[in-house]
Amino acid sequence: MSATDTDVLIVGAGPAGTAAAITLAEAGYDVTIIDKATFPRDKCCGDGLTAGALRLLERIGLQPTDVPSWITVDAAWVRSPSGHEVRFPMPSDGIFAAVAPRRELDDALVQRARAVGVKVHEGHAFEGFVDAGTARAFEESSDTDVEETDVKKTDAEETDGVITVEVAGIGRISTRFVIAADGMWSPVRKALGLSEPGYLGEWHAFRQYFSNVTGPASERLYVWFEEDLLPGYAWSFPLPGGRANVGFGIARQHGMSAQSMKTTWPDLLQRPHLRAALGPDAVGEARHLAWPIPARVDKAPLSTGRVLIVGDAACVTDPMTGEGIGQALLTGVLAAEAIISTIPGRPADVRTTYESSVRQHLLADHRMSVTLSALLRRPLLARGAIKVAGTTGWTRRNFGRWLFEDEPRAIVLTPRRWHRKFFARPGAYRTNASRPE
Repeated sequence: MSATDTDVLIVGAGPAGTAAAITLAEAGYDVTIIDKATFPRDKCCGDGLTAGALRLLERIGLQPTDVPSWITVDAAWVRSPSGHEVRFPMPSDGIFAAVAPRRELDDALVQRARAVGVKVHEGHAFEGFVDAGTARAFEESSDTDVEETDVKKTDAEETDGVITVEVAGIGRISTRFVIAADGMWSPVRKALGLSEPGYLGEWHAFRQYFSNVTGPASERLYVWFEEDLLPGYAWSFPLPGGRANVGFGIARQHGMSAQSMKTTWPDLLQRPHLRAALGPDAVGEARHLAWPIPARVDKAPLSTGRVLIVGDAACVTDPMTGEGIGQALLTGVLAAEAIISTIPGRPADVRTTYESSVRQHLLADHRMSVTLSALLRRPLLARGAIKVAGTTGWTRRNFGRWLFEDEPRAIVLTPRRWHRKFFARPGAYRTNASRPE
């Protein structure tokens, strides 16, 4: 067998990369992560965690106490374009929503990876493949008409082969598989010729941290569906010490550029309901940041040769909400499980297993979110949806669960995922949940 420096090399130490690394390491694999950044480092994000993300974080061993500024959310306050505001409570059986600054969350995940034996090299960027052709090899169809001796040779090469990566400040690392968890602009994807020129994502997002928040936003999670932002929305997510993550997101098709968002920002902050929520003394910290959000898992490449693509690099963000942490964690775990379940074996088997898993878990929900996002472009439908959702205690409780992805977005349309505990499943961290009823 060919010598390797590590069983699996992961490029990127965000949620997708660390989730893959932890899953592999706990299964006994030798795993190495490289990342061009040093941790802790900031990441443009709304900092919200859905029920799906929380369950995965619990699964890979992260505890809320590992994140100093963790806030457990007991309800979401949603405002329709007409100004009608509804409180949607979260169930008390575990944690269904939380806020955790990415600077702290990602650092805690890196420390968790180290704790289970992952070798993490911070400040070392991916520079390329020694032979990109080798990285993309073994793409032949399984029914290719070849001689039996050629089949045996190909099987042996696929089982025993390695790929070699150039890493800044380290040199060459040989590995059996690479997991590309290196974000929207993925240098790994680019090196493999899989990037789409000019692609800028399906969404823009814009956020700024605020201090001296004395209004109800110091404790409440707000979502504001502003008529001029639809199908996007504005948010305020609470943090300890009178701080909040405040921002807004818009669909790229909306026609608003990232630059024009800078002009929209001061106008948005002056709207009476935002000012009342933040309080008169709220002050923006440092500079505001804007970033693109990729949400096209139905079109993005997920694998090639011995490379699996996860997280933002695989464009798995929810196209309705712009939420991507849960999807990143999930694809990282699925990539790891594909490797675990098929080694020793052919890379084609790993690719097939991984891509099938991603389609099973995310594709129906992606399509549902695309449809719902299109409907939310119409202010009348957005107003009607929030009004209906707030009609009764049952609808308020279960809309909150659905909004924060307690169940897959399209579960109603995918009977294979129905189960007896539909709308009754406990949240994450049940033993750690300390929340008002």
